[in-house]
Amino acid sequence: MMSLMSFLPGHGDMPPPDKTAFLLDFDGTLVEIAPTPESVKVQAGLLATLRRLRAKCGNAVAVISGRPIDQIDFFLGDVPYAVAGEHGIAVRRSPGGSIVRANLPAVPSAWLVQADALAAEYPGVRIERKKAAVVLHFRGAPDAGPALREVADGWVVSDPRFHVQEAKMAWEIRPAGIDKGHAVRDLMKAAPFAGRYPVFIGDDVTDEDGIRAAVALGGIGLRIPRDFTDPAAVRAWLGALACGGADTWGA
Repeated sequence: MMSLMSFLPGHGDMPPPDKTAFLLDFDGTLVEIAPTPESVKVQAGLLATLRRLRAKCGNAVAVISGRPIDQIDFFLGDVPYAVAGEHGIAVRRSPGGSIVRANLPAVPSAWLVQADALAAEYPGVRIERKKAAVVLHFRGAPDAGPALREVADGWVVSDPRFHVQEAKMAWEIRPAGIDKGHAVRDLMKAAPFAGRYPVFIGDDVTDEDGIRAAVALGGIGLRIPRDFTDPAAVRAWLGALACGGADTWGA
């Protein structure tokens, strides 16, 4: 299988669209990071770009996010063909399709009680509960980060079924063994993604697993700020591909 390293932005043409699959992070990649998850703004033109890209690539466009799938639906509707939420814990392979969830342990209730107590102790800390994970956000209280990490580390020592995933101004405690790399490998097994070169784009340490998986499958992983300056640059690049002809994509 050919290497895609020569197809980094500004370094050559992409393979033809019928050979390419896009797997895209959401927060910090397609949209700018916001003070809270619900305050994210979807920039004008993004939905149209993703629709055109999907049409050009035979539907091989997915969003792989740490958010639950219903939150991605709220912001993007049915524009991505497939969505993997909660770092791959939940996967929906097509618009309107069923959501398949990995069989994973529930977060112990004692941890959730303690998390709420931490939020009360440190004003600005926000607790995000997911079906199989809990996130300690400290963007609103940066000084609380080390104390929250100490508590989270204690949790996973007591129950090795879970691990602590570092994110931007947050610690996510979730089941071990499931990550964005798992989501990439899972999606790439079936149509419309199977047999294509995966192009994964992310911005955070949580995206490194997706990057490694895409590279292992013969594709590439791109990351802000290494390959793009910011989400606006990602949107512009995807927009150029979505509107480009054969001279953009290669033969």
